[in-house]
Amino acid sequence: MIDKRLRGAAAVAGVGHAGLGFATGYSEMEILVQAAHRAVTDAGLTMQDIDGICTASVAATMWVMPVIEHLGIRPTFIDSTMLGGSSFVAHLMPAIQALESGQCNAVLVCYGSTQRTSTLSRAEIGRVRKQLDPQPYEAPYNPLNPLSSYALATARHMHQYGTKREHLAEVAVAARKWAQLNPEALMRDPLTIEDALSARMVSDPLTVRDCCLVNDGAGAYVLVRADRARSLKQKPVYVLGNATAVWNRQISSMDDLTVTAAQQSGRIAFEMAGVKPSDIDVAEVYDAFSINTILFLEDLGFCKKGEGGEFVSGGAIAPGGRLPVNTNGGGLSCVHPGMYGIFILIEAVRQLRGSCGERQVKDAKLAVVNGNGGTLSSQSTAILGTEETL
Repeated sequence: MIDKRLRGAAAVAGVGHAGLGFATGYSEMEILVQAAHRAVTDAGLTMQDIDGICTASVAATMWVMPVIEHLGIRPTFIDSTMLGGSSFVAHLMPAIQALESGQCNAVLVCYGSTQRTSTLSRAEIGRVRKQLDPQPYEAPYNPLNPLSSYALATARHMHQYGTKREHLAEVAVAARKWAQLNPEALMRDPLTIEDALSARMVSDPLTVRDCCLVNDGAGAYVLVRADRARSLKQKPVYVLGNATAVWNRQISSMDDLTVTAAQQSGRIAFEMAGVKPSDIDVAEVYDAFSINTILFLEDLGFCKKGEGGEFVSGGAIAPGGRLPVNTNGGGLSCVHPGMYGIFILIEAVRQLRGSCGERQVKDAKLAVVNGNGGTLSSQSTAILGTEETL
């Protein structure tokens, strides 16, 4: 049952980044702490005001403990739920419930990764992941995951609905056009449909331009009760709806490779918020691969299943299109340090604050954020709004 009393009960009061791209010489903990301090300062608070913490890491089951230690806080609410890249969107609801119950007053959600400049080799990182996240039905075949799984879903969507590689290229080009407006984005060189189609194939039908970046980065945001948010430094961005859904871990366990659990998380989040996809001004969806954007736009209700390719065509999700999507440049062109969900939430907050400069979406009041984890495994959807939407 949806508790609509929680609609707008909490707001994001501060956000912060650190180490985007190449954090050479820094550990993931160090850039996480930098991002955390920036988010807390952005909110007009001090670290001593933080009494709730949510964080997760792909390589450490007890990650929240050293994070608490490094931040020097003594929280009364702790959540280290690990759902892959959707974790930091999924952390919203437990944090809101903790705030509303009085368990805490200010929750810091934070993440950091130096997967690009880490001294660990890819092979070593892979071994750790296999130990922490065994996938018995797929691992024996040694797939190039996550890439192989997303290529499989892409091929099925193309076969079932007639989706073309040109549609995937539209997603990559739109992301790059947004990135060109974002000084924080890593890849800002021009990219055409022809460039994307002729790029090096890495796992048929996905080229290197269909795949997210592999780089460093940290992000953080601070969540407080709505009444307190109004007295703080920044324009509050309210959480109007949030839901999380998991239907599978391994892609081989999906009932339908073209349908994700975002259908469930999206439906519940929109119902809680009391808005429709047609009301949304900005969409920030987890584009680890170009097919993700198409799948999530379908599953969230922006178009019918199978029509995502046509929906994104003709620059429809690029600057000046019908629906601004992944306005920071996305995981495809801005930043993707392993788990990307926190960065789409930060971008949505900035858009609703009106602080995005050249890439700002005019009069943005409602945003949808959809985090994805694993291989189309976990989905968490959030609807965020300005004061006018309450």
